[in-house]
Amino acid sequence: MTSTFSILNTVIETSYKIKSTPLVLDNTGKRYVLTVRDLPVEDKPREKLAVHGPGTLSPVELLAVVLSVGTRKEEVLTMTSRIVREYGERNIFSQTDAHIMSRDLDIPLGKAEQIVAVGELGRRFFSRERNGAAVIRTALDTYEHVADMRTLGKEHLRGLYLNAHYQVVHDEVISIGTVDANIVHPREVFRPALSCSAAAVILVHNHPSGVLAPSAEDMLVTAQVRSAGRMLGIELVDHVIVGRDGFISIPFESCP
Repeated sequence: MTSTFSILNTVIETSYKIKSTPLVLDNTGKRYVLTVRDLPVEDKPREKLAVHGPGTLSPVELLAVVLSVGTRKEEVLTMTSRIVREYGERNIFSQTDAHIMSRDLDIPLGKAEQIVAVGELGRRFFSRERNGAAVIRTALDTYEHVADMRTLGKEHLRGLYLNAHYQVVHDEVISIGTVDANIVHPREVFRPALSCSAAAVILVHNHPSGVLAPSAEDMLVTAQVRSAGRMLGIELVDHVIVGRDGFISIPFESCP
């Protein structure tokens, strides 16, 4: 694949070819975290849903309705604010492994299972028809598709799985945290590809620092995944690093 490179609105395009922080009130030196109990009745998520419908609720509030209660460590709105902030709004329901979500977010497995179940319901009954699926042919398409990753506070590795017509058939967060070859194994990348019969995969991860240059680990992960994909017959067509103001496509020829 000819590499695609773009930083800060300077774009050289090549088409792919397939082979919320808790509210804290300061009062006379004492810090107090606002909970659902403290909200006016009309602002509580469940009551708001009942009166005004789901369209009036934020993602944080909708997730609070799903989870219902928090834990001994975190009140439910505190928890859901953190989950949305750390996973990203579009990524929350794309995770299909409750154990991974529980580990990544440090939440009880039961809570993670509730989120995964809701995501599965959405995929089964309310997902777009295949003909309406996103089509990704360039690194710029990829960058625009994952716009929600630009401002995430933690590094996320995400897989976009394509069919032979360049349509996204699956979109999944593979890991949260530094992209490291010792942590990101090719099997984690290709397991979803096999389950959805994808023809190709695009890796995407963000650099919260804003520095887009790939690290040595980024290059190693790319090389390992590309090599594994060749054996499976599933092509890695790109590995894109995104930041707040731009992106780069890792050149395969520079990988070890």
